[in-house]
Amino acid sequence: MPTLRFGVNYTPRRGWFHSWHDFDAVHAREDLDQIAGLGLDHVRVFHLWPLLQPNRTLIRPAAVDQLAQLVDLAAEAGLDVLVDGVQGHLSSFDFYPEWTRSWHHRNVFTDPEAIEAQAELLRTLGRALAGRPNLIGLQLGNELNNLVEHNPVTAEEVDHYLDTLLAAARAGVRPGHLVTHSAYDAAWYGDDHPFTPEASAHKGDLTTVHPWVFSGDCARRYGAASPQVHHLAEYGTELATAYAVDPARPVWVQETGAPEPHIPAADAPEFARATVRNAAECANLWGVTWWCSHDVDRSLADYPELEYTLGLFDATGRRKPIADALAATVADLRDLPPSPGPRETALVLDCTPATRSVSGPGGAYFEAWMRLRTEGVRPAVVLASRADDEGYLAARGIKDVVRLP
Repeated sequence: MPTLRFGVNYTPRRGWFHSWHDFDAVHAREDLDQIAGLGLDHVRVFHLWPLLQPNRTLIRPAAVDQLAQLVDLAAEAGLDVLVDGVQGHLSSFDFYPEWTRSWHHRNVFTDPEAIEAQAELLRTLGRALAGRPNLIGLQLGNELNNLVEHNPVTAEEVDHYLDTLLAAARAGVRPGHLVTHSAYDAAWYGDDHPFTPEASAHKGDLTTVHPWVFSGDCARRYGAASPQVHHLAEYGTELATAYAVDPARPVWVQETGAPEPHIPAADAPEFARATVRNAAECANLWGVTWWCSHDVDRSLADYPELEYTLGLFDATGRRKPIADALAATVADLRDLPPSPGPRETALVLDCTPATRSVSGPGGAYFEAWMRLRTEGVRPAVVLASRADDEGYLAARGIKDVVRLP
C-alpha cells in the first residue's frame, strides 16, 4: 500500500488570499514553516483567477511568477504542493474576472471562448510549474460546482467542460504529475446537481472528496461527536470508490475541517483524530488534506462565522489544540501497517440522479450505512448496477451484499 499523504490547505495568515495583491515571500515562508512543523508533507495552494487572468487573452506573468515562487518556498520548507488553477470560489466568496461579468457576461462552463481561456490558463500554469520536483500536480480549481448558480449548465456540458480543461492541464504538466478536479458535496448528495458522482469518480487521475460536516446539516442533525460525524470522511471515501470504474482508483479526502459552531472548539481535537484515523481504514485512500492552515483574521469583514475558526493556527500564528491532535495522529499513522484489509460486507446503493440525496446526511442509505458502522461492520458501498457482478465484487474483496429493506 502506498504511503498515505497528510497535508493542509494553505490559507495565508496575513490578508487571507487577498495577500496575492501584495505577495510577501517572508510572510509566506513563516506560514509554510509552521505547517511543516506539524509533520505534514504537502499543501494545496490557490491563486485568484482575476489576478492571474484579468482579460480573456491576458495571463499576467508576474502573477504566475508569484505562484511559482510560493511553490519554491514550500520546497524549502520540505512541502510538496498541489496547485489549484481557476479560483473561482473560496470560502463563500466568488472570484470572477471582469471579462465574465456584467455587460461582458459569459457562462464560464458553456461559452467556448471562456472555456478556451481557462484551458490556456491551465496550460500556462502547468508549463510554468512543471520543472518543480515538489509539484504534486495541477487541479482545475476549487469546487468549481459552486459557480453553477450564476452559470446554468447541464451534466453533459459539465462533462465537456471538465474533459477540455483536464486535457489542457495535462498538456502543461509533465508525466507523473497528478491532474485532478474537485467539487463540493452537492456532486454526491444533490438531487439532479449537474456535477455528477460519475464526473468526480471517472475524470482526472484520482477522485477528490470534500466531506464537510455542515453538508446536509450533518453535525447539527446527529451531534458534533456522533459516529455519523466521526465517520463522515470514511463514508465519503467509500462512496467515491463505489462510483469509480477501477475498483482501485485512489480517493483523496482533499477538504475536511472542524468549523464552529458545527464542531465546538472543545470537540475539535477528537474530531480530527477520529476523522483521520477512520479515513485511513479505507484501502483506496490517497491522503487527507485538512482545511485549513490559518484562521481568517477578524479584521476582515463579511465571512460566515465558521470561516474565522477553521485554521490549525489562529490569526496570530498560535498553534491550536486541533493542530496538536492532528500532528500526533499523523505521526501515529505514519508508523502503522496498511489498512485492515478489504471490506467484506457492502451495502447496496440504489438511486437515480433525481434521488441522489438518499446517500447524504438524513438519507435512508446514509443512515443505514452508519448503523452498520456503529455495529462494528466496516461496510463498503456498491452501486445496484454492480451488486450482482461477481468479478467486480471479488476485485474489491466483497463477500456479502446487504440491501436496504
